Amino acid sequence: MIPRYSRPEMADIWSPETKFQIWFEIEAHAMDAQAELGVVPREAAEAVWARGKFEVYRIDAIEAETRHDVIAFLTNLAEHVGPEARFVHQGMTSSDVLDTCLSVQLARASDLLLADIDRVLAALKTRAIEHKRTITIGRSHGIHAEPTTFGLKLAGHYAEFARNRKRLEAARAEIATCAISGPVGTFASIDPRVEAHVAAKMGLTPETISTQVIPRDRHAMFFSVLAVIASAIERFAVEVRHLQRTEVLEAEEYFHQGQKGSSAMPHKRNPVLSENLTGLARLVRAAVTPAMENVALWHERDISHSSVERMLAPDTTVTLDFALVRLAGMIEKLLVYPERMQANMDRMGGLAFSQHVLLALTQAGVSREDAYRLVQANAMDVWRHGGDFLSRLKADPEIAGRVTCAKLEAAFDPERQLIHLDTLFERVFGAA
Repeated sequence: MIPRYSRPEMADIWSPETKFQIWFEIEAHAMDAQAELGVVPREAAEAVWARGKFEVYRIDAIEAETRHDVIAFLTNLAEHVGPEARFVHQGMTSSDVLDTCLSVQLARASDLLLADIDRVLAALKTRAIEHKRTITIGRSHGIHAEPTTFGLKLAGHYAEFARNRKRLEAARAEIATCAISGPVGTFASIDPRVEAHVAAKMGLTPETISTQVIPRDRHAMFFSVLAVIASAIERFAVEVRHLQRTEVLEAEEYFHQGQKGSSAMPHKRNPVLSENLTGLARLVRAAVTPAMENVALWHERDISHSSVERMLAPDTTVTLDFALVRLAGMIEKLLVYPERMQANMDRMGGLAFSQHVLLALTQAGVSREDAYRLVQANAMDVWRHGGDFLSRLKADPEIAGRVTCAKLEAAFDPERQLIHLDTLFERVFGAA
């Protein structure tokens, strides 16, 4: 987590001040529940809320001696609360605080990520509608296939991010659990009603059954969803990187006034945002393997997951947050060149309509094998030597003798590619 790829809103969730404030709230809410149950004096709970505070530098100093972060926090808290602090953390264990805090942080991070995805979706929808009928060549294996529209390309990305939003909503619900169950999760030293109270106050749900720690399959699922979202980001970034290539140049990232593309070549306009997003996506996906490996802890608990999550949780959420916001801005300002799209289609002399000629021949009674042979022979000649595909087909007696010029010309009408455009847009965006 470095400032270059961090937004303050997300980075703040993982700051020491925020973490210890959550710890304090967990302990204080637990005290309230314990007081209601008559386990601790009401005055003690009130004292924690009234006088409880902490200093990060002091906690760090105490931890340097105790080698235990929760004990360091509780010691610092007691310095402010006074004698009533002996009731704090009653029947609890460190994991109750650490795991519940992590749940709160991941839930808050999810809320920011969901808002980020909403911005991406809004940008994709706006640009998709704008370019709904902007015809461009579709490519398979990087080779010209058949015409599509730039709006359909964007609609496909919109549908993917819409699915990812649902996945993240589900992952947020799965990760937002609270465990205040004491050593090895048996509630032997604390009433389950304390857990329920803390969960309600912190916006969580009680963990079904903990083993002193919240089961890490929840976290593995959460980070897996973040990785899938990162892959969606990269898929769009790779598309832009290809479209911005000099030989293609159908779309490109916005180039700001005063921006420089190269320290040596003043003419350069590089897809730096897309390349950056590709790299950031790799970092987010890298979280999946350690998150999966954290699932298999020894018996009721160990701390082999702890060091991983202290880096993995903030780094992954901060990086994905930054990437989503960068992606949204890139889509909003993306430069699109319909004339270049048309020029690139025209370069191949109409070969992109070969399937429609093939179908016209089969409809005229020619076997599919013979029709394929006739169309491919003419197509390969245009591929190698250039020229106009339609003219060659009209001049081929084996084809002209079976299909009229009018039907051949109709096969080259790009509007044929758009006959179900409204249906597809309604599937993605709903009825107009």
